[in-house]
Amino acid sequence: MKQLRLLIVALIAAVLGSWFVFDLEQYASLEFVQSQLGVLQNFREENFALSAVIYFAVYVVMAAFSIPGALIMTLLAGALFGLLWGTVIVSFASSVGATAAFLIARTLLHDWVQNRYGELLEPINRGIRKDGGFYLFTIRMVPLFPYFLVNLLMSLTPIRAGTFYIASQTGMLLSTAVFVNAGSELARITSLSGLVSAPVLFSIALVGVTPLIARFIVSVLERRKLARKFGRPRKFDMNAVVIGGGSAGLVASLIIAGARAKVALVEQERMGGDCLYTGCVPSKSLLRSGHVKRLIDNAERFGLKQASAEVDFAAVMERIRGIIRRIEPHDSPERFTSLGVECVAGRAFIESPHVVRVGERRIATRSIILATGARPLVPPIPGLEEVDYLTSDSVWNLESLPRRLLVAGGGPIGCELAQAFSSLGSQVIQVEMAPRILMREDPEVSELLSERLRSQGVQLLTGHRVERFGRNEEGDYLEAEREGETVRIPFDRVLLALGRKPNVEGFGLEELELPLTTGGAVEVNSRLQTAFPNIYACGDVAGPYQFTHMASHQAFFAAMNALAGAWRKVSYKAVPWATFTDPEIARVGLSEAEAKEQGIEYEVTRYPLELHDRALADGGNEGFVKVLTPPGKDRILGATIVGSHAGELIGEFVLAMTHGMGLGKIAAATHIYPTMLEANKFAANAWRREHMPQKVFPWLERYFRWQRG
Repeated sequence: MKQLRLLIVALIAAVLGSWFVFDLEQYASLEFVQSQLGVLQNFREENFALSAVIYFAVYVVMAAFSIPGALIMTLLAGALFGLLWGTVIVSFASSVGATAAFLIARTLLHDWVQNRYGELLEPINRGIRKDGGFYLFTIRMVPLFPYFLVNLLMSLTPIRAGTFYIASQTGMLLSTAVFVNAGSELARITSLSGLVSAPVLFSIALVGVTPLIARFIVSVLERRKLARKFGRPRKFDMNAVVIGGGSAGLVASLIIAGARAKVALVEQERMGGDCLYTGCVPSKSLLRSGHVKRLIDNAERFGLKQASAEVDFAAVMERIRGIIRRIEPHDSPERFTSLGVECVAGRAFIESPHVVRVGERRIATRSIILATGARPLVPPIPGLEEVDYLTSDSVWNLESLPRRLLVAGGGPIGCELAQAFSSLGSQVIQVEMAPRILMREDPEVSELLSERLRSQGVQLLTGHRVERFGRNEEGDYLEAEREGETVRIPFDRVLLALGRKPNVEGFGLEELELPLTTGGAVEVNSRLQTAFPNIYACGDVAGPYQFTHMASHQAFFAAMNALAGAWRKVSYKAVPWATFTDPEIARVGLSEAEAKEQGIEYEVTRYPLELHDRALADGGNEGFVKVLTPPGKDRILGATIVGSHAGELIGEFVLAMTHGMGLGKIAAATHIYPTMLEANKFAANAWRREHMPQKVFPWLERYFRWQRG
């Protein structure tokens, strides 16, 4: 084997050396082929068989050693041999050459790569053993990667050489025929007028639409492959079944019903999902109560003396439940039924990509949309089962205000609830393993909010890694590690705010062997398709953003693709989010830290709110507007706003980024005075001032002096 490898290396060196030493590249250029086309055609007329053999051998060598020029050679086949014979010769030559390249790379690299990285590659190896032929076929049909790269990468996998050859030849046949046809038509041009003849224009157009045709064929074959494995019902009960009645599921089902298609929405608990019952609505309601309490406590700042308020926590929680009851009818089964959605109560189980079972009922459907959401992450922390812990789901069942509340987690949920409970009177201890809270934001954002939380009485402990919970005669406690030392923190109740885990268990995904991401979400492509092309996923179960507004955004694309075929890619061009603390924090696009990590050049324009008229009038002038732009340009790479109503203010930047508008457009728009929205205009004006042509000003000064006489 060693001698064979040395021989192959020597052969590769000889071929590549000859390529450069004898300047063989000139013979694979379009200019040379055009200049010699007449000679080559005459030789083919006199020696058809010999010319076919020579052409075949040259093509095989070029493909085997990954020598550039395959496209020119394919066009030449059409010019020399016509559509039929050209397609036959190129089809076999390219497949033989690709297989030779595959075998060469396998001999040299396969064993070394598998021995060294076998464990890491095992998931890929399993997939190749199972569906390698079909996977390669789809790659050949829709050539997103250069052929030589496909040959190399596939040689490192366990795919068989025979499977590789067959999948390559069948997969490349369509594109081969199209390019050979283009070559045959171009060879017939004898004048400039020939360039606009119908056959030539059709051939050029066919080259352009081939990827679309190939994608359609692959989609059809995937569906048939799916049908053979699981069976396909002859008749469908539904156009789509949506699993999950949260934000994503509600929006998807409404869009499908609005298109007059038949849709079933399956929900095992209450329609409305986390956002209505345990997320956005109750948390913002609680934050509002806390904000009012802080205003009263600081009433003297506004010239109001002796103002005071006593917190009735039971009444606060009843207010929250009342708000939920007011919103519930919007998400109720009755309303959705009236809009054409069949609401099915129960737990869904996916028996096959076309059958969903709910209890005893089996629903045959063309498409399935997974919108099962996520739940609070509860890590396996030692001793956790000994304490009566809370999560963002269960905290709303509290009837009395905890005296000492420990909040584990420094993300948006942890910060919002820590501030809310502190404002209402709890002694809040917030523990975060990272060196600062809100690690997704820039350090200055984290620092500003940290100072505000501490000033309001929150004991903020960053750099503390949770180790275990415990209970003794004095009550519950947490032990955390900080700089090598163990810190014990007593508490009355603990709230876990350590992230959220996608709901992927218990409804058939395991049986379908549906791939998941490293974060536990359902793996989807840019069209929100899972590994099964008729099963889509959107919202928290799919990621990558776990926001209610992003769930609705994805739901639109999932619903449209489920109805009309997967042709629309979901756009993440301008994804905004907000943390509803006081001050609010909102962002869209890149942060400064992310721009540095990605090596993106940028400028920062910063407008502080400390002298902003409306912010001063409202007594909330902490914060800033920060915008990132490319050097010298007003295109918006990202914007961060810290301050009152930041969640509303960020909308102007979201609109601008979505539609390609720069800071100049924002500066040119009229903003009402006095509003917080003016801060965006002032930031845009700050950018304009920094980019004025300074060299012009002395000349302007002279001109105006001349005007004055």
